[in-house]
Order: sequence, then C-alpha cells, then structure tokens
Amino acid sequence: MAGLILGFPSAERRTYSPLRETWLRYRRHKLAVVSAVLLLVLVAAVVLGPFLWRVAINEIDFNARLEGPSLAHPFGTDDLGQDILARMIYGGRISLAVGLAAMMVSVIVGTLIGALAGMSRGALGHALMWLTDLFLSLPQLPLLLLLIYLFRDGLKAVFGPEGGIFILIVLVIGGLRWMPVARLVRAQFLSLREKEFVEAARALGASRTRQVARHILPNAVGPVIIAGTIDVAAAIIAESTLSFLGLGFPPDTPTWGRLLFDAKDYLDISAHWALFPGGAIFIAVVAINFIGDGLRDALDARRVI
Repeated sequence: MAGLILGFPSAERRTYSPLRETWLRYRRHKLAVVSAVLLLVLVAAVVLGPFLWRVAINEIDFNARLEGPSLAHPFGTDDLGQDILARMIYGGRISLAVGLAAMMVSVIVGTLIGALAGMSRGALGHALMWLTDLFLSLPQLPLLLLLIYLFRDGLKAVFGPEGGIFILIVLVIGGLRWMPVARLVRAQFLSLREKEFVEAARALGASRTRQVARHILPNAVGPVIIAGTIDVAAAIIAESTLSFLGLGFPPDTPTWGRLLFDAKDYLDISAHWALFPGGAIFIAVVAINFIGDGLRDALDARRVI
C-alpha cells in the first residue's frame, strides 16, 4: 500500500522454504526430472504390475515357445513358453529391492566410519582410513564371488533359497561399497567441524555427539544422498552380474540378470528375450545416475535459482 502511495509498484516479497528452493534447483536439470519420472514409472510397474497382469511367472506353455511380442504376451515368451512380462515384473521387485537395501547398508556403514574418522583427532581416524584404503585396494568382483561361494549354502539353509541369497547379496554388495561414502563423509566432517557454528556450539558446552547429530551431519547429508544414488545403480549392476554368472538367486527366481543369463543362448532367434530385461537394467541405472546429477545441483546452495 505504501508503495502505491509513493508511486512505486507494490511487489509482494516471495519467501521460499529450503525444500522449495531445492526443488526449484532440481527441476532446472531436465534430464534429472525426466529420469525421476521414468524411475517412478518403473517402480510403479513392478509394484502394481502383479495386480494388473495376473499371468503366473511359472506357467509353462510349450505351444508358445520363443514367441515374439504379441497381445497375449506383450514381451514375448522364453524357451518354456513362460511370459517374459510377468517374470520381469517379479524380477524387477527383487533387483530394485537389492539396489535399495545394498545402498542403505553402504551408506550406513560408510557414514558411521567416515564420521568416526572425521571427528577423531588421534590414531583412530588414521586407522579407519587405513582400513578404508585396504578395502578399496581389494579386487571387488573376485572377492564378491568368493564370499558368495563361502556363505551361500549356509544362509540358504537358515533363511530359505530366496531369503538367504537376498541377505547375502545385500550384505556383500553393501559391504564392498561403503568406502567412497566413508571418504566423502570424512572430508565433509573435517571441513565442517572447524566452521563457526560448530565452534559456537562447542563453546556453549554441546557434547561431541550433539555437535555431530545437530550441526555437522545435517550439513553433510547432501553428498551422502548423491553417493547413495550412485550405490543403488552399482548394486543393481552387481546383482545382475552375479545372476548372469549363475551365482545369484536360484534359477527359478527370474531377476533381470537371471533373465539375461537364460536368454544368452537364444540371442540369434529370440533377441526380445534379452532386449527387455537388458533395457530395464539400462533405464534404471541411467535414470538413477541422472537423478544423482540433479540432486548434486539441487543440494548445492551456492547455485542461483
């Protein structure tokens, strides 16, 4: 009103919450927005698919062996006449669940070790970083195969064929992916613990645990989220690799990697059998990587909206 009296146009002052500012920065990354939509469609397809497409994954029809895509079988059939779409929906839930669970393991372990190393001013921090460098120097694929061979039968006997393999793959993949997160968190902690707001909290008598929980960790969570998205993609590829090598889930459990393994001998006559699971893995991994790029830009407060 005062602006109108003085002859100046009145401008409403806009205020943005941190969440809104993050979204405004994220949506400027067009590929990240498209990737988020594709990933949501993929997740919705594997979650809601069994309610919409009720074909059994183990329904065998020898009269429809190796058929191409059709109205009866949109993604075609395999060598036993089983519907590939139904098997992809079932396997997609396993592949995505492995990626998310392995990411949680790597982020939790990496954050814990990185935080301890970043807050330590003595030998503990050096020892943890030495341990991190040791794990980084290990050849991951041979070690992954060795651990699968050693513990597969024991866990299958305790938790069942699918449950045991799921727990083993999640723990092994997550246990071999925490090192980059730990190094990243340590670097963030070393920088943030010297900031003025942390020194002010320390001067006011805040304990080290409170400094970490209330002041340092919330400001270091952005890079951890970005690293987590990368770990999801890496875990999906690792699970697909194990299944393709025949060391993942049981043969009757149709993960995307297992479908590729089963289709490898029929590429010349039934390319669709490998095309659809391979395309699903490609879309999921690329979409998650672009989402990580978008989150990196969105969580950078120095970028102008």
